[in-house]
Amino acid sequence: MISNIYIFIIYYLFISLSVIGYGLIFFSFNKNLKISFNFGYAGLTGLLILCIYSYFSSFFYEHGSTHNLILIFIGFAYFVFFNLKKIDYHFKVMSLFLLIYFVGILIYKSHDDFPYYHFQYTYYLTQMQSVIGIGNFNLGFRTPSSIFYLNSLFYLPIIKFYMFQMAAFLIFLYSNVVIISKLIQDNLNKKYNFLTFYYLLSFIFINIFFYRVAEHGTDRSAQILILILIGEILSFVNFKVKIEKQLSKLFLLIALIISLKAFYVLYIIFFSIILYKLVNSYKIKVIAHYILSNVYLYLFLVLFSLIIVVNFLNTGCLIYPVSMTCFDNNIWAISKSEVTVLNNWYELWSKAGANPNFRADNPETYIKKFNWLNNWINQYFFTKVSDFLLGLTVLTIVVFINFFPYEKNSIKYYKGRNITFTIVIMSILFVEWFYNHPALRYGGYCLIASFLFVIFSLKIEKSKLKFFNIKKRITYLIVFSLIVFLGRNINRISKEYNQYGYNPIKNVLYRVEDANFVINGRMQNIIKSYNNCIKLEKNCNNNEKIGVKKISNKFIFFTK
Repeated sequence: MISNIYIFIIYYLFISLSVIGYGLIFFSFNKNLKISFNFGYAGLTGLLILCIYSYFSSFFYEHGSTHNLILIFIGFAYFVFFNLKKIDYHFKVMSLFLLIYFVGILIYKSHDDFPYYHFQYTYYLTQMQSVIGIGNFNLGFRTPSSIFYLNSLFYLPIIKFYMFQMAAFLIFLYSNVVIISKLIQDNLNKKYNFLTFYYLLSFIFINIFFYRVAEHGTDRSAQILILILIGEILSFVNFKVKIEKQLSKLFLLIALIISLKAFYVLYIIFFSIILYKLVNSYKIKVIAHYILSNVYLYLFLVLFSLIIVVNFLNTGCLIYPVSMTCFDNNIWAISKSEVTVLNNWYELWSKAGANPNFRADNPETYIKKFNWLNNWINQYFFTKVSDFLLGLTVLTIVVFINFFPYEKNSIKYYKGRNITFTIVIMSILFVEWFYNHPALRYGGYCLIASFLFVIFSLKIEKSKLKFFNIKKRITYLIVFSLIVFLGRNINRISKEYNQYGYNPIKNVLYRVEDANFVINGRMQNIIKSYNNCIKLEKNCNNNEKIGVKKISNKFIFFTK
């Protein structure tokens, strides 16, 4: 394996710009629905396009290195040959952030779920076309994510599987560019409102609290996008916007969010705010035109359909682990009773009823009503939530103070804001989160943060501030948060060097062990044994607990 850092940098730029290129290709064919231009939204659109492609193509062939190289080259070529000639501030911003955030992709140690199933699921997609019943191999294989399908497209010559962290990184990168482009535009136009401060708080939060990309996985990536989604919804209901473009942003963000993890399908409830706004502003025919003519809606529907199909082929459930959507009369399907047991386990874990050092005596009783609350407060709230709340409060107050004291001869630009319906929806999601799965990773970060950010942003907007001072202070806080991001990541790499000997200059690649390939090896052995039996016309029975059949060139795995 070539670990040369220069090859790594080339692939880093190659992939990052290629994804933007696919977004720009999409824009070129849909100019009337083109999102307010910045490379951040182009990148997110590119991720959506490639995500749909990856889900669909995986049914027919593996995502090998040659196939992926051609695919990524097409997007990169479009970016270079059709957009490099237009070097404006958007391009400069994108280039700057590619440089700053590079330190974030220098990863040695990932989160625990990465070797357990994130890597293994992604690697399986690069080695063979998708199979039926893969959920029988591993609990994690029952919860596919767009992260895995996107990463499978980044399996490339020389570097191989060492770019399997890129999807989460790209969501982080493009989301920050979306936010910073909004802040720069507000500074250039000298038009500030409460959303300026909401996005500023979100930007600082993402870069300080979510600085370690290796921990993002599927959960933090979704929560970053949710922060932007809430901002765009508040913009939709409070300001005059071009409906086509705003709907495009909302459909795009919701599609990406629900694709990351089945749990986030709950966030489709945000569609109710969109409909509320449209119904109160336009006639039914006009509403139907806006919605039905938006191509992002159809991308959302296609992706959602593919997710349901993949869930069903993996587990027998349309949305795993929602037991009411499961059909256990198929040979590969996970039984409803097992799904229920696992659901209870997930709930037990999220309510602090199970960890390496503790297990509730009566799990079924523990998770009911609020029997779990006292232990959750002691074991989770005072160890993780309280630290998070303290850090979040300090961050919010620091930003709040930065825009005080009041200035003489100032301009007041506060108007009454329509936030009630949005707050109601956020409250419903918060109650659902707290009652059923009160772990920060399941939406707690973004829900708690967005509540505080909206409240404090409105307070700042009501104050009297000079334009000059706003611009200066926004710039200062942006620079400060980027310095913190760089400092924390440099410190992280230093600790990984001292503990693991990780030196990105000599070997930029993250840790991969033999255990990362276990499931792929098992699948290949089971298939090999099956093919040998067919060839010899025997009924063979190996020692594996998982059996396999082949119907119409498709392998079906099932528990014996």
